[in-house]
Amino acid sequence: MRTRSLWEHTLTFFPQFLATLRERITPDATVTVVGASDGKFVLPLAAAGYHVIAVERDAVALHGGSVRLPGDSQAHAQGLIDRLRLEGLHNRVQVVEDDFLTCEPSRLECEAIWTSCSWHYSANHHRPLAEFVDRMQRLVRPGGVFGAEFMLPVEGRHLTIEHYTSPERLRQYFLGDWEVLLTLRTNEFSERPHVGQLHHHTHRMGLLMATRMSPFAEHIQEENA
Repeated sequence: MRTRSLWEHTLTFFPQFLATLRERITPDATVTVVGASDGKFVLPLAAAGYHVIAVERDAVALHGGSVRLPGDSQAHAQGLIDRLRLEGLHNRVQVVEDDFLTCEPSRLECEAIWTSCSWHYSANHHRPLAEFVDRMQRLVRPGGVFGAEFMLPVEGRHLTIEHYTSPERLRQYFLGDWEVLLTLRTNEFSERPHVGQLHHHTHRMGLLMATRMSPFAEHIQEENA
């Protein structure tokens, strides 16, 4: 990539998600990214050959603008749309500038869906976590893949906010036609300052990936039971 995301150096389980896509869905499938930001995950998916639906409501993340950097300095950041154009990937990405929790679901249907630490943002706390997860699940076609990385509680205040969750708590949402493929978690780790977190800070992160079983697969399971 000739351009760089503001979030380039933050820890992510995205490589595990990308490896699962290569195993389970076709190379030209559609992947929806919820909370696309400036394209840390969108651009690699498009470069890998997937069609991407990038959902983001933050104007600076999409169109670029002034951001505050560690050290109390200001800089102009490239937005997702400019990065796609400069990388020659704009034809593979549909940008949806909207709130994921209120936009029309039919615009976002896909073979796989990914989100990175989006539901723990305070702007999403006015709706239950179950609604956020359910909305993501409904977009995935049978045989498709669900992937989410998220923040686990670190501070005492996090324990009162359900959006800081754990792989064990998330499993309750993946019953019926869902099969959990993988869960991971980190220990507490220190992360250096970045946009939105201007001082050194401590995180714990988790990952859950699941597949939505197709009716054909369910029929085979019933026959083999």
